[in-house]
Amino acid sequence: MTVKECIHKGIFYLDGGTGSSLQARGLQPGELPELWNLTHPEEIVALGRAYYEAGSNAICTNTFGANALKFDGRDGRPTVEAVITAAVNNAKEARRTAQGGQAEKFVTLDIGPLGRLLAPLGDLPFEQAVELFAQQVRAGVAAGADLILIETMNDSYETKAAVLAAKENSSLPILVSNVYDADGKLMSGADPEAMVGMLEGLGVDAIGLNCSLGPQKMLELLPRFVNSMSVPLLVKPNAGLPRVEDGRTVYDLEAKQFAGVMKEIAAQGGCILGGCCGTTPEYIKELAAATSGMEAKFPLPKQDRSVVSSYTHAVVFGREPVLIGERINPTGKKRFKEALRAADIDYILKEGIGQQERGVQVLDVNVGLPEIDEPAMLCRCVKELQAVCDLPLQLDSTDSAALEQAMRLYNGKPMVNSVNGSAESMEAIFPLVKKYGGLVVCLTLDETGIPETAEGRLAIARRIAEKAAEYGIGVRDLIFDPLALTISSEQGAALATLQAIPAIKRELGACTTLGISNISFGLPNRDFITASFFTMALQQGLDAAIMNPYSAEVMKAYRCYMALTARDPNCQSYINFAQTLVVETASAQPAPQAGVQPAQGLQGAIIKGLSGEAARLAAQALQTTEPLELINSEIVPALDVMG
Repeated sequence: MTVKECIHKGIFYLDGGTGSSLQARGLQPGELPELWNLTHPEEIVALGRAYYEAGSNAICTNTFGANALKFDGRDGRPTVEAVITAAVNNAKEARRTAQGGQAEKFVTLDIGPLGRLLAPLGDLPFEQAVELFAQQVRAGVAAGADLILIETMNDSYETKAAVLAAKENSSLPILVSNVYDADGKLMSGADPEAMVGMLEGLGVDAIGLNCSLGPQKMLELLPRFVNSMSVPLLVKPNAGLPRVEDGRTVYDLEAKQFAGVMKEIAAQGGCILGGCCGTTPEYIKELAAATSGMEAKFPLPKQDRSVVSSYTHAVVFGREPVLIGERINPTGKKRFKEALRAADIDYILKEGIGQQERGVQVLDVNVGLPEIDEPAMLCRCVKELQAVCDLPLQLDSTDSAALEQAMRLYNGKPMVNSVNGSAESMEAIFPLVKKYGGLVVCLTLDETGIPETAEGRLAIARRIAEKAAEYGIGVRDLIFDPLALTISSEQGAALATLQAIPAIKRELGACTTLGISNISFGLPNRDFITASFFTMALQQGLDAAIMNPYSAEVMKAYRCYMALTARDPNCQSYINFAQTLVVETASAQPAPQAGVQPAQGLQGAIIKGLSGEAARLAAQALQTTEPLELINSEIVPALDVMG
């Protein structure tokens, strides 16, 4: 029976703690536990054998920190390959000599964090992190590991680097487990829904949580996982909370207490179970006994959620209309084109920040100009925007090379704009979506152009969905754009688009999106036409709109729709929006334009992450203000806000 077959058959048992167990066997403070693979192999084999005999289906190799930052072969240190090869061989020997236990026994290549933060939080480049993890994966595969566990990750970006390394260097099943605090957040800010969105998009085989919390706290977080994921759920808690007694670390849950809570976790949907710090073979034995005969709750209820995510949170399509800010786009914007040519990143960041403040949930990012290096600029904008803004991004380009590079380094699950019904487009884009994950915008056009009728656009949508399925991409990761064309030249265009929305949703069960501003191109007072069309599209079931959040008429249409359809509890969002309109009218000031007004002083620039503007304002202030006074009055207060 393969690993996947075993996981899907019933509850799959992992092992317990390694580091804490080795401490009990004599590992000294500051000593690298991975070295014991070479210096104390008999202890590693004995521990692994004990876990197998206690009921583990798979034990983890003693390779949690076995990366080239620690093991580079210099100054007498062993290489990564030497450590991992020894660790896998020790696990195999434990399996060979184990008596009883589960019939199926597997060896898991264990991969933990690198110990350095990735940029922009730290100084480790993303691709260097990928290569460090790749070294581990290649060594584990060569030594004969059966599956990979990427565990105890507290940063979504490092998690993605490890997953890419595993996918690109092996065909082994990949299990991923992150470390959440009591509020359900990673150290770098991601919540469970964001991690599920990104990891399912990347195609991992199981997702879960380990370490940090005891089983009771993890039990409280489980509904957020179960309600958002479709793959097996992995749960590997500590033995409760640690404390120091007589110079040694002890935990507050005994094995039977631990097993009792784990039984509840299994009943709630956990189907890959084990223990982390403080747990021992006794804990796994009690866990297996307590859950013996229980059926694993897998598959989980099917979650056909169309979702994108940033490094902090997910945005779900199909529940309520999603606003996608359109202003990071050079089309028809002379000043934006100038910013792209001059690599004026601060201008672009202001566009993003301004739209977020106006209420959009996703930012479209299009930097396509013939005279610039689009892949390089798109990648730079993605990195810079994600450093100052936590909204998911829609990567918008006709250049597949630019899309691939941006998708690779994107921290989360992006929207990808776009693919169309031509064979060339689908063959270029679908492999990228399959590898990197994403919600891909599907334009209902092909080599022959844009059909005049709703039926013609539905036919293309149907063909796109069929082709996507051949790549293993489900309808939930497709969002169809039936294309809004200007009514100044195509009188019947609006009606065909509006008819296509419910037709696509009804037949394919897919979400829809539109670039609504196109409808009024070439007409005076465009906002009136655009807002009216937006309202009509919403009534037909439109799920998302690429729009200008600085258009008061469009935002009025959106807020009114939300209130009238009871998607705005107590009309609070509408009231807040209406009050901003009153304030703007009373002050006789026009709505602020994104990218025109600077951040509010030096404090504002620092808080918003506008490094170029902050430097300019600081230099300006130093002409009249003493450095220490500037630090105390502007910089320190800004840092207090940021934490």
